[in-house]
Amino acid sequence: MKTVTLPDGTAVPALGMGTWMMGEARGARAEELATLRRGLELGLTLIDTAEMYGEGASERLVGEAIAGRRDEVFLVSKVYPHNATRARTIAACERSLTRLGTDRLDLYLLHWRGSVPFAETIEAFETLKRDGKIRRWGVSNLDLVDMAELSTTPGGEGVGTDQVLYNLSRRGIEWDLLPWAKARGLPIMAYSPIEQGRLLADRELARLAAAHGWTAAQLALAWVLDRDRVIAIPKTGHRARLEENAAALDVRLTPEIRAALDALFPPPRGSTPLEML
Repeated sequence: MKTVTLPDGTAVPALGMGTWMMGEARGARAEELATLRRGLELGLTLIDTAEMYGEGASERLVGEAIAGRRDEVFLVSKVYPHNATRARTIAACERSLTRLGTDRLDLYLLHWRGSVPFAETIEAFETLKRDGKIRRWGVSNLDLVDMAELSTTPGGEGVGTDQVLYNLSRRGIEWDLLPWAKARGLPIMAYSPIEQGRLLADRELARLAAAHGWTAAQLALAWVLDRDRVIAIPKTGHRARLEENAAALDVRLTPEIRAALDALFPPPRGSTPLEML
């Protein structure tokens, strides 16, 4: 398993598992549980969830999947912006811990920026760290301007990652945010690295992948994994697709393949607003 090193020196898997929209359908639950457990067996031990996902349903699903295996998992969850005040962040974290059936999170993220000042959210995060409820904290869906402000806020140097939308068809962060983060040793966590499956419909991508014995999903994921200091967290509730995703770790991109992908999905030529799903 390729790993990415967080600012505090912790190495985490470069390929993890997302859980957006999981845990919400009763009929899918057994397969979703089996998929998460299979992912752990394959070394995809970073699991990302959020209080927003199904209003806690995803966290409950994850809690069931990791029961008895908590120490194997690098567990990530997120707080709603409207809960990001000092008191509400702490209360939200407690609720997440209860749903997840654990006493700590490995990483706790501000899901996106709201009206609460960064200083107040950071204060709550640091309190949770001191109390052992979280090991580290980070942010999600923050653009370069937001990250620059965060970094100059007292305590802001403690940020562990910025989780953003990033894939072959969403490369805007390469213009500014990604270089800024790289220069500071800050890893990026890429959600929807296959564009919620929409990249699978790209015929040219599928043709390029098939020419080398891969699927479009594997090539799209391998491209993200090929980036320096980037963690990919694709979501799937199916074991077969999970195993297909995991096989992307064996894909090695050559300069020729990278060039072909750049031709199909050109890098940005200027600054663009941060995209979100």
